Amino acid sequence: MSTADAARRDWQDRIHQASGEAVPAAEPTLQAPAGLRAVSGVGHVTLTWEPVPEAIGYLVHRDGVPVSQPDVDVPAVPECRYVDTGHGAASYTVAAIATMETVGPASDAVPAAPLDGGPAAVTVRVDAAAVARDLPRPWRYMIGSEHLSYLLSKDETGGRPIGAELTEALRTVREEFGVETVRAHAILGDDLGVYKEVDGQAVYDFAKVDEVYDTIMALGLRPIVELGYMPRDLAADPSRTVFGYEAIISPPKDFEAWSDLVRALVEHLAERYGIHELIDNWAFEVWNEPNLAVFWTGTPEEYFLLYDVSAAAVKNVHPALRVGGPASAANGWVEELLAHVDESGAELDFLSTHTYGNAPLDWRPALARHGRPDTPVWWTEWGPTPTHFHGIGDGPFGAAFLLHGMKSAAGRLAAVSHWVASDHFEELGRPPRLFHGGFGLLTVGNLRKPRFHALTLAARLGDAELATVVEGDAGGVEVWAARHEDGRVGVLAWNGTLNQAQADGAPELSRAVSLTVAGLVGDYDGDYTVTHHRIDGEHSNIEAGWRSMGGGDWPADGQWDKLRSVNTLDELTPAAVLTAADGTVTVAFDLPMPGVSFVELTPIRR
Repeated sequence: MSTADAARRDWQDRIHQASGEAVPAAEPTLQAPAGLRAVSGVGHVTLTWEPVPEAIGYLVHRDGVPVSQPDVDVPAVPECRYVDTGHGAASYTVAAIATMETVGPASDAVPAAPLDGGPAAVTVRVDAAAVARDLPRPWRYMIGSEHLSYLLSKDETGGRPIGAELTEALRTVREEFGVETVRAHAILGDDLGVYKEVDGQAVYDFAKVDEVYDTIMALGLRPIVELGYMPRDLAADPSRTVFGYEAIISPPKDFEAWSDLVRALVEHLAERYGIHELIDNWAFEVWNEPNLAVFWTGTPEEYFLLYDVSAAAVKNVHPALRVGGPASAANGWVEELLAHVDESGAELDFLSTHTYGNAPLDWRPALARHGRPDTPVWWTEWGPTPTHFHGIGDGPFGAAFLLHGMKSAAGRLAAVSHWVASDHFEELGRPPRLFHGGFGLLTVGNLRKPRFHALTLAARLGDAELATVVEGDAGGVEVWAARHEDGRVGVLAWNGTLNQAQADGAPELSRAVSLTVAGLVGDYDGDYTVTHHRIDGEHSNIEAGWRSMGGGDWPADGQWDKLRSVNTLDELTPAAVLTAADGTVTVAFDLPMPGVSFVELTPIRR
């Protein structure tokens, strides 16, 4: 069996196993959600309800069973709205959750069924004169990457240079999206050679760490230093590993020696890059997903001890350095870590956790309960799927999903780190073909997937978020609008679903959209250039372009150039000039599911 095959089998055996049961924290009392309302639409049922104090999210039940997807690690949703698609008549209830183990009583049941019919109508109104707030950009603070030693690789995948293309991918997200930091695993792994024991004495060598961090700094990025995994000579059980590159997931054999290593690393970084640089721009996260057996072979108590000694070691270098965790899978151990640091007194400068396949939950009520209302929440991993080689995110479904999650997080989360930038990734084996269901926004070869284009469009929105109203049979249609200082107005609309069975489309969920933008430069009657960019099955979809060329595993040399020529963010129609009568412009278009439209109005200066 190959190393990659063995890593995959091990992953599949352990990915759903908890590393232990943490001591439950005190559970707040929850009420049943009030005012559950089910509105039937063509191809869907939209549920809304009243918020519950203390709730971090809500579980929707269909016929008494929680609504979930086979590839979603947290079925709860953060907001008081859920659009159920692809199902027939059902009885719905909703229950609030306050932790991942605390579920409140269910609401009264409401029956509903989707309607039949053709493309339904949706009316969107945007007021260009009504600024709601400064536009939050939760994607900008952080991006995920394969372990950073991969930047040094001289190997190839699919005939493409790994290290050079991963470096270029990180440069691209920095330049095009304004991403500020990058998070990755295994900075303490043996491939970087940071720790050895010689005659019973610890020997540190940070030369390779310097090499990868110098590369990151040269790109204009800063590292979020995930403190892990365990060096072989420091591991209590070095035989316990994860991934094809055999990262050691054991606790340390000596927690004091681990503390010394962390302190030595941080001291070295401060000496090399400057303590104020670290204070202003870096942060330290303790381990990765310790609540899963596949990532941590110790007990919960041993992880909390690891957290305490790691936080103390970081703060020992300078008290203003930031440290946080638990970097957990599926929102696990969050309440437990909060309760633990309340008792231990360890510092917690940010709260971090992970979710895949759904919008991130809202941990602010839990932080408020623990007297930490101003602690930022970082989703240090997030994306359409937690499953390697799952194709759900390669097409336009991933684009609509990404926008849904980012808009949901806007204004309540300090960071949503898309996992990851590039398909140059080797956790369970290197990519076997160009489109293999990789986590990246960019393919091997740095072709731009629909998810990348979706972030491009979100990044093109102005800084002044505008008031919007969506009416009619909206279903999965959502809208985000903003204005630039120069008068440009961008309206980003998408049509999606959380039902992965409909990832390839559902005709009944297509919508006919009428978009009206009012309040354009007050009462100014002027001309505007209108552009309309589209992501769907036929537009801005490089996977479809590869299929049209015959597909296969990897492009031949000449095919790479052809793919790049069609790897574009497509306009649905040619740019047009419209006159704003009474400061108003109206544009009509069809919006398939899944699909994304970006309509931008640019005033013509004469």
